[in-house]
Amino acid sequence: MKYVPFDNYDDLMNLGKSHRANYVTAAPFASGSFQNFFVPERLDEVLAEFPDLTKIADYQFANNNEQKLATKGEYKLGEKARDFIHFLNSQPFLDFLTELTGIENLLPDPSLAGGGYHEIKPGGFLKIHSDFNKHPVYKLDRRLNVLIYLNKDWKEEYGGHFELWDTDMTHCVTKIAPLFNTMALFSTTSRSYHGHPNVLTCPPDRSRKSIALYYYTNGRPQHEVEEFLEEHSTIFKARKGIDDVQDTEKYIQQKIEKAKKDKARERLIGVAKSITPPIIWDQLKKATQK
Repeated sequence: MKYVPFDNYDDLMNLGKSHRANYVTAAPFASGSFQNFFVPERLDEVLAEFPDLTKIADYQFANNNEQKLATKGEYKLGEKARDFIHFLNSQPFLDFLTELTGIENLLPDPSLAGGGYHEIKPGGFLKIHSDFNKHPVYKLDRRLNVLIYLNKDWKEEYGGHFELWDTDMTHCVTKIAPLFNTMALFSTTSRSYHGHPNVLTCPPDRSRKSIALYYYTNGRPQHEVEEFLEEHSTIFKARKGIDDVQDTEKYIQQKIEKAKKDKARERLIGVAKSITPPIIWDQLKKATQK
């Protein structure tokens, strides 16, 4: 089944090559978007079977940072969505992504950890954040996000724009409307701050629908390694002068520093124990427990 309007593999690769310079130099970080990228009839089929996630969502986030719905894995996807995602995880599409982004040896995630169907209802939002940086099971490095929007006849006043923010959280640099057959992509780091931060104002019979795919590599370039963050979950950031949300980066940093101190303490105890006679060590241990 044909998902992209290109005659052959080389045309798809050439498209990626022709847009690479714009992608890698985009502000505020490597990113890009395409309108009408896929064969519209194929997306019509995906949209036609898109379920109401209030009834089947695996994740129903409702807190100060996010109000959204999402599925987990393939088992709740419709047949057309599964076929479409299989294409997005296929060798030709992975090769296109490499040509576009310059990221070699990309790996798909058949488990769709955090990916699959996403839906935001009226009044919902997703505050600015950077994503978890390791696959929760395989521990591969998360390198690339691909988002495909499925919203027909979407009006500007509905909101729901996908926003990319600067690291200082002072302004939105790039804004993309979630229009039908729009694909947004960006390279995932601990500083790729993005989201849909403003409350969705579409009519009650509408919602913001999308499909999300994440791609990984075994390791990442040294200049992207955020050592002080190490492995982390989603990091929400407050927009200066706008948001009153929990900024999780400081919290994560504190947890990491505590873990480092605990490890150092354990190593010191191990050394002390190795050079202390057992009878003396037992006496010291009993004394500290009193």
